[in-house]
Amino acid sequence: MSRTFVGMPAFPRNATRAVQNSQLRYNLRKATHTIRGKRAAVVGELPDWAELRAAGKAIKDHTLRNLDTYLLQLEEAVTRAGGHVHWAADAAEANRIVTDLVRATGETSVVKVKSMATQEIGLNEHLAARGITAYETDLAELIVQLGDDLPSHILVPAIHRNRAEIREIFLSKMAEWGRPAPERLTDEPRALAEAARLHLRERFLSTKVAISGANFMIAETGTLVVLESEGNGRMCLTLPETLISVVGIEKLLPTWRDLEVFLQLLPRSSTGERMNPYTSMWTGAVDGQEFHLVLLDNGRTRVLADEVGRQALRCIRCSACLNVCPVYERAGGHAYGSVYPGPIGAILTPQLRGLGSELDRSLPYASSLCGACFDACPVAIDIPEVLVHLRAKARHARAERAGMRAAGWVFDRPERLARAQRLGSRFRRLVPRRLPGPLAAWTDTRDLPDIPATSFRDWWDKTDGGRR
Repeated sequence: MSRTFVGMPAFPRNATRAVQNSQLRYNLRKATHTIRGKRAAVVGELPDWAELRAAGKAIKDHTLRNLDTYLLQLEEAVTRAGGHVHWAADAAEANRIVTDLVRATGETSVVKVKSMATQEIGLNEHLAARGITAYETDLAELIVQLGDDLPSHILVPAIHRNRAEIREIFLSKMAEWGRPAPERLTDEPRALAEAARLHLRERFLSTKVAISGANFMIAETGTLVVLESEGNGRMCLTLPETLISVVGIEKLLPTWRDLEVFLQLLPRSSTGERMNPYTSMWTGAVDGQEFHLVLLDNGRTRVLADEVGRQALRCIRCSACLNVCPVYERAGGHAYGSVYPGPIGAILTPQLRGLGSELDRSLPYASSLCGACFDACPVAIDIPEVLVHLRAKARHARAERAGMRAAGWVFDRPERLARAQRLGSRFRRLVPRRLPGPLAAWTDTRDLPDIPATSFRDWWDKTDGGRR
């Protein structure tokens, strides 16, 4: 089983270690720039991309404002179609529900479709502790699981691994899971994919319980939608006798027609494709299969109550913000200490988990506020706005609070600012290149700007500008 993010230190310490790993930085840069380039090409083909983006934002905002109504409509539609709906207030309740459903089948193993919701609640670890083995079937998730690793990217969880590393994982670990990798396995992508395919084939044919998430749920019809690139998800969704889907309550869309917008936004923003290779849709239970839908809250209604922070619930998990973020590119996903890394993780994780831990309090600062994430987001989440909003909520050091109060007092009156500027110019030669005490952390990583001999205000007053 893979490790967990529990107990990880704050982002600055995680990032300090990560940036010293040159191989990690190379892997991340190569992968994110490749995805970024593909995305730019296919987005540029659409003259109405801005309108699609605005439509996606509007649909999501409307849904969140009426979430209670649409969730009840979804429950009714799924039940009418033969499915069973379960409500989970938190991770513990969701894990208990899923475990009880698996135990009721008498099975001790399940296959899984890639699902961030189940990673969020630690479902695999919960099942393992109760004698149930969960087998990941997504290629990247399989690499993470076999390598006893942690996911580091929303779309490509093993993005921090290169082909040679993946080959070594397959050679050393596949035999432990029932089928060894080919002895002459190369690190060519085709060969690695074929090894994974052979490894998983028996699982698909023999396992009777599957667990999935969903990219979207349609309230109008009770339909669930999964988008994927490999086809492994479809094998999980169709072959087992019991299907259990764990889905966050924010993944809802009101009508079937709304899906059309997101089937254009998501593939282009995530994999840089006009359309993803596999789109699976199902409504309730199908012949020969029992279907259970577990609707997961786990902090989402708390996020919904925050008028600024709730926009994070628009997220469609495309990972476009990660692929343009200069901080993520250097620090990698593990530094965020959450299944949700990158810019979206920096605002979603501390809202879902709260600001109680040192790690969660540090995440809103894991950003340069450059705004590239907002520009890339297909549903126009203003991530920098939420980051600043969350920073204001966190507790700050006494010295920092005192400094900000002093700065506020100076900036509150023009005459105070003018006097401060003149004093700064007069004593500029006495300012050290390295600030003393706690302030040294600032000058250790950047140069202190030179203080001009004359402030702009005084220069303006002495020139023609002041007399115009």
